[in-house]
Amino acid sequence: MSHYPAAGTWTSCPACGRHVHQSQWGQWQQCPYCHYWQRLTTNERLTQLVDPESFEALNSAMTTQDELHFPNYTEKLAQAQAKTGQAEAVTTGWARLANWPAMLIVMDSHFMMGTLNTTVTRKIIAALQQARQREVPVIMVTASGGARMQEGLYALVGMNLILAEVARFSAAKLPLITVLTDPTMGGVSASFAFKGDIIVAEAGAKIGFAGARVIQQTMPTVLPADFQSATSLLEQGQLDAVVARPQLRDYLVTILASYQQSGRAQHG
Repeated sequence: MSHYPAAGTWTSCPACGRHVHQSQWGQWQQCPYCHYWQRLTTNERLTQLVDPESFEALNSAMTTQDELHFPNYTEKLAQAQAKTGQAEAVTTGWARLANWPAMLIVMDSHFMMGTLNTTVTRKIIAALQQARQREVPVIMVTASGGARMQEGLYALVGMNLILAEVARFSAAKLPLITVLTDPTMGGVSASFAFKGDIIVAEAGAKIGFAGARVIQQTMPTVLPADFQSATSLLEQGQLDAVVARPQLRDYLVTILASYQQSGRAQHG
């Protein structure tokens, strides 16, 4: 009989390096020693945010194609799908939070670092369009390393396409709430992540464009210890709030309730 623990029983915290038992991470996936927040999967995020059994994924036959015939791209897609159980790096669908309706757009950093590509772009646009048709608020949870290099210019064009749809959504006087989680980087942070009517960051999130190491090597310069942290961005006025994961659902519920009540008052 082996004296070694079962695989996955213990993991090393990416921040402090301490060995953490799977039971110690707890419901919110936080290191008990340094309080580092683990990155959540799509299913974990949905479980924490929405009412039980209320999420209804949008029916989508969209599939990612290797238009540029990038080496090993097809294989990497298959690996990401097998690892996450998701078809792509974003999941969209109708949900309720404390019975308030919303369209939820959730990016997953476990799927090729949540990178933006043609399929992710089309799914986000379709979600915004359907929410506009039903006049329902949108909550967009970002987690991305930027545009997907395997799709080149096709991925980069997605930033402008999504921005155009966000503008149409905004013109309809509907609220877009963006929740920036770890990491929100590259083209996603440079485009639609900061276009919400309310911009919230999850505590502990790293948010920026280029990575700190790249900036230091390019400038060169010495960056502050809290560079690209959610807290520093809040202090600089780029965010409306930084919310710890256990309080995030309640925060979003308050926003949705305020919108619904103000909307009823205007129509009353």
